[in-house]
Amino acid sequence: MKSKVYFVAVKDAGDIPTVCDSLRKLLDASRVLDVIGKDDRVAVKIHFGEEGNTGFVNPAYARVICDGISQAGGRPFLSDANTLYKGRRTNAKDHLEIARAHGFTRKATGVDVVIPDDTIKENTVDIPIDGTYITMAKIARLYADADALAAITHFKGHMITGFGGAIKNLGMGCATREGKLMQHNDNAPVFYGDNCIGCGACAEVCPVGAISMVDGKSRLDKAQCIGCANCVGVCPTMALFVDMAAGDKVQLKMAEYAAAALKGKEKRSVFINFAVNINKECDCWGLENPRIAPDIGICASFDPVSIDKACFDLVNKACGKDVFKQTHPEQDGTRQLLHAQELGMGTVEYELIPVGQ
Repeated sequence: MKSKVYFVAVKDAGDIPTVCDSLRKLLDASRVLDVIGKDDRVAVKIHFGEEGNTGFVNPAYARVICDGISQAGGRPFLSDANTLYKGRRTNAKDHLEIARAHGFTRKATGVDVVIPDDTIKENTVDIPIDGTYITMAKIARLYADADALAAITHFKGHMITGFGGAIKNLGMGCATREGKLMQHNDNAPVFYGDNCIGCGACAEVCPVGAISMVDGKSRLDKAQCIGCANCVGVCPTMALFVDMAAGDKVQLKMAEYAAAALKGKEKRSVFINFAVNINKECDCWGLENPRIAPDIGICASFDPVSIDKACFDLVNKACGKDVFKQTHPEQDGTRQLLHAQELGMGTVEYELIPVGQ
C-alpha cells in the first residue's frame, strides 16, 4: 500500500513570508499534526547548522511547525544531539550557543531549545533493536522519553550516505556521540597516522587508556577501545576519525538507528522535509558548499521512507538526472531506503499529493 506524501512547491527559499504561508497550507492539508495529543511532550528534531553554514532550515519555518504542534495541544521543544566530529556542536554548551547564533531562540521559535550533554549517562538510553548490525542503539534519552516526535529535515547530499533526509536526521541525529561512532565504525575510530601532530589530546581524554604516545605519535589499541568517541571530538586534525569508505554499511546501520529512535512512537511521529537550498554536503560542514539543485519544495508525511524517496525523486526529476549519484558516484543513497523498508519503517511506494497547485 502506498503512503501519502503531501507536497508544496517552493520557488525561492529566501522568500520567508511566502514559504511560511505555503508551509501552513501544507500542514493544514496533510493534517500530519493530528497525531499530536493534548499535553504531549513533542521532541522536534532539527539540525541547527555548523558554524559557517547557512543551509539549515530557517528558524522561521521551525516556528510555523512548533506553533502548529502547540495549537494541536502539544508541548514542543527543538532539539538535536551532539556531533562526533570536532566543531561548535561537539558539546552541549557550544552547540546551544551556535543554535542561538543561527536564530534558534525562544523569542524567534516560541519554544525552548534542548541539547543534552551525552557525557552524563542519565541523558542517554540503550534501545534494543533487532537489526542486522545493531542490537542495542545508544540514543539521547529525550527522544525516548518524548510522547511524540516531529522530524524537521533539510534534504541535501552527503559524502557517505549519498543524500541526507529524514532517515539520517533520525538515525544519526538522535544518536549519542558513542552511537554515531558505532554507525560509522564497528567500534574504534580509524587512525590516520599522517594527520597526527602528536599533541596528545586524544590520550588525555581516553577513559580506558586505549591511546598511548609512541615516538611522538598517537597509538590506538582497538582491542581496548570502548568506542566512546572522546578522542574524535578533541583531535584537531581528524587523525582519529570515521571510516569514510564505509558508505553502504553506514547507511544500513543508520536505518537501524532510525528505527530505534522511533521505537514506541511509530504512530506518533511526523516528518517534514525541506528540499530547498539543496547542498552537495550536509549542514555539518562549517562552510558553504555548492548547491546541486534548484529549490523544489516541502514535503510532509507519516512515513519517513516515502518522504525521503519522494524528495529524492523530485530533486532528480527537476535536475533531469540522479544528481546525488553524480556528485557522490561511490555512494548509492537508495540503500538506506530499502533497508528501512525491510525494517518495517515504511515503504518506497508513495502517492504524491500536491497542495495549493
